[in-house]
Amino acid sequence: MTTRRLRAEDMAEASAVCMASFMASVAPSLSPLGVETFTGIVSVEGFASRMSDENDMVVCESNGRVVGVAELVGGQHVATLFVLPDCQRQGIGRALVQALLDCARGDIVTVRASLGSVSAYERYGFRVAGPVGEYAGLVYQPMEMVLIPS
Repeated sequence: MTTRRLRAEDMAEASAVCMASFMASVAPSLSPLGVETFTGIVSVEGFASRMSDENDMVVCESNGRVVGVAELVGGQHVATLFVLPDCQRQGIGRALVQALLDCARGDIVTVRASLGSVSAYERYGFRVAGPVGEYAGLVYQPMEMVLIPS
């Protein structure tokens, strides 16, 4: 298992990883609008539009295939963190979070966690940072991690 930067040729596989995980764990609790919004965010076009120096996008590979995807926007906000359902609970999410934290710029990293992922983010060191919110059909729990300077 290795983490590395997302490459243009990874985008279709990265999109498929996000959709597989989302459809299995998050989509059943959302409205059709939320599913539509998310589908656009993690489409190949969505990933391509966010590939920039401001965003850090990483993948985790195992046996030559992408099994996890994560994105840090502006060095401060976790925008995506998804692992294939059959690869979860194997340390891939933790490895991806660490890769993002290594790219962090600032004292706090935030995330809008899906409600079902709150406990995972708590295990990674994030804490609830406000009331549950909703945007374009996506229901989320704001969370944050205060980084300790090294």
